[in-house]
Amino acid sequence: MRFLIRSATAEDAEAIGELAREFADYLRALGDPSDLGFDAETYLRDGFGPNPAFSGLVAESGGEILGYLLYHPGYEMDNAARILHIIDLYVRERWRRQGAGRALMEAAANICRQLGGTQLFWLVYVRNKLAFAFYESVGARYTKDLKFMRLDV
Repeated sequence: MRFLIRSATAEDAEAIGELAREFADYLRALGDPSDLGFDAETYLRDGFGPNPAFSGLVAESGGEILGYLLYHPGYEMDNAARILHIIDLYVRERWRRQGAGRALMEAAANICRQLGGTQLFWLVYVRNKLAFAFYESVGARYTKDLKFMRLDV
């Protein structure tokens, strides 16, 4: 299947919002109780303007957005290295296993290298076995001895 990987734009808001809802429904079906807080409006609010919180890529075929990857740059102290933190990756089910997810990851790796980075980092919902299998297929490995933590402020 032929598709194009390109930077996400404000004009992609509705499509990315719809895909994010699909992703949230998929995760809920796996048992994730999280509320969906991301939609087209928050994509525009937080991804654009004078201080965007993230950037994005989309996979597109025939004018249809079939997947997206959102990211932001960061820094990893242990390795004293710039990183790219992937905050979300989703490919519509009918487009999976056709190379779009892999192409989005490769594009993110290229962006990381262009920014002087050496690693991609991301989180995976523990019950999302399809995601784990996909990430392992692109060469990802688990970060051991670390637990993700958060503090609501």
